Amino acid sequence: MDSIAVRIAGDSGDGIQLMGTRFAVSTALTGADFATFPDYPAEIRAPAGSLFGVSAYQINLGSGTITTAGDSPDVLVAFNPAALKVSLPLLERGALIIINNDSFTARNLARAGYKQDPREDGTLEDFQCVTADISRLNLESIKVFGLSKSDGDRCKNFWALGVLLWMFERDLASVEDWIRRRLDNQTKIRNANIAALHAGHAYGENTELSASVPRYDIRKSEMPPGEYRSVTGAEALALGIAAAGELADRPVMFCSYPITPSSPLLHRLALLGETGVGTFQAEDEIAAVCAAIGASYGGMIGVTSSSGPGIALKAEAIGLAVSAELPLVIVNWQRGGPSTGLPTKTEQSDLFQAVYGRNGDTPLPVLAAASSEDCFNIAVESVRIALRHMTPVILLVDGYLSNASEPWKIPDISALEPIEHHPAPAPCKDQDAQRQAFRRDENSFGRPWIVPGMEGLMHRIGGLEKDIETGHISYDPANHQQMTDLRQAKVDCVANYIPAQSLECGADHGDLVVVGWGSTYGPIYQATIETGVSFVHLRNINPLPVNLGELLGRFDTVLVPEMNNGQLAALLREKLCLQTVSFPKVSGQPFRISELVDRIESLKKEGK
Repeated sequence: MDSIAVRIAGDSGDGIQLMGTRFAVSTALTGADFATFPDYPAEIRAPAGSLFGVSAYQINLGSGTITTAGDSPDVLVAFNPAALKVSLPLLERGALIIINNDSFTARNLARAGYKQDPREDGTLEDFQCVTADISRLNLESIKVFGLSKSDGDRCKNFWALGVLLWMFERDLASVEDWIRRRLDNQTKIRNANIAALHAGHAYGENTELSASVPRYDIRKSEMPPGEYRSVTGAEALALGIAAAGELADRPVMFCSYPITPSSPLLHRLALLGETGVGTFQAEDEIAAVCAAIGASYGGMIGVTSSSGPGIALKAEAIGLAVSAELPLVIVNWQRGGPSTGLPTKTEQSDLFQAVYGRNGDTPLPVLAAASSEDCFNIAVESVRIALRHMTPVILLVDGYLSNASEPWKIPDISALEPIEHHPAPAPCKDQDAQRQAFRRDENSFGRPWIVPGMEGLMHRIGGLEKDIETGHISYDPANHQQMTDLRQAKVDCVANYIPAQSLECGADHGDLVVVGWGSTYGPIYQATIETGVSFVHLRNINPLPVNLGELLGRFDTVLVPEMNNGQLAALLREKLCLQTVSFPKVSGQPFRISELVDRIESLKKEGK
């Protein structure tokens, strides 16, 4: 087959995410292209068997260009009735469903809202349904290790993974090696998981399952030559931040407070100390951003990260960094809803917060990552802008990219452009150090990066308004106007350094163009290829590329799909005086290709 989507679903304690991740790694080793979508509840351990406690992992793999986790799974592995009920609406007729028989008890059926057993009442008659006593067979396969029933039951995800690996003709070695490394000090549990993996594989190979379940041969993808690895958005962003430190020849200090879905970035960066990255887990969001600002003041690349609620808490300190003209990178892993909202579900509703969400006229450059692998490049570019213009930069990342994975061609860091900054001037007795500290570059408006202890360059810095020339505190009305204009000009001139906006696909003029940003890239790309319309994807949100208005003006209709209530569409209307057709979606789930195709086709008919 050219491509196939697989969905694994069960309770949040069934090891679904682990099983999916190991299957994704085995896919990467075969040379197929892939994209994943981890989807799990916010609760650490949701009530067993409940609909809102279903954890799922979807992977789309194939030989072509894969940019989404797939609209409709071709294969579903359902560990319990709730997983089946939540996943069934996603399936097309003829999909293969593998069910864990042992979990379909009267109690679990009632918890999932089933009045009758779906295996017996015709609910599944349009699908290929294969049942297996996964829990029982798993426990039988590891009986020799003497584990308790609860410990033994935790091995069933590897038993099921063994079946999947058999279906896709995968080698068990990579998974087995990972289990040995991960459980090196827990001999019985390690050996039990390996035994369960082999037992599931043998079950597929030696029982009646081989007559019921097809085996899939997914061809290798035609990728440019190079060394590849599977990478999540959090991993790519962490590596991009570390690479930026190398390119700028500066140490990095990452200061953060744990919050979903931002926390994996802290976990990844904590492992990169040997690259010159320091990490600090603060007691709250305000302390985290202030510590990062202090690091930048001390000559390090200060980085902080959070989600929307935490970014709100950081707002005043971000204004301090703007006033003090210090570099700072702020990563916002956007999640669903206001307040606590939907912590583990994805959204793009922090765009207005990033562009406008601070007191005073406090403009900032805003960038957005398009995919997991794109997180690396965007991280490097964010640091480049922060150091060139001596300003904080906000990097928007859609929440699910934190754990979503795809193949990534490892770049040659020696081929990347070094990151320049404005060096401190040589001290001069004839020049006032205070003026030297705020003598800005005429093109980028970035000031010299002077750190404490530099002889002859001691200067005053802070959050009070300062004189545009001397940097001393000033309450002069005309000066405040000048400083406000300067702060805006600093952001506006970023547009002079970024590439002109180009098309991802399609003609450069016509009836319809689709404009996306963030992780909408994947489904929009597939939908526009299918419908033959043009596609523009924005990575620079503020400022917008200088040619964007002219480019979009060549089209009669501009469609803007986004996972919010139309924030980019409103921004384009404000900045470019451009009429747009907004296509919002606020469900906590990414766009499906079919949704976009239907909307595009309806607009094409209206145009006729």
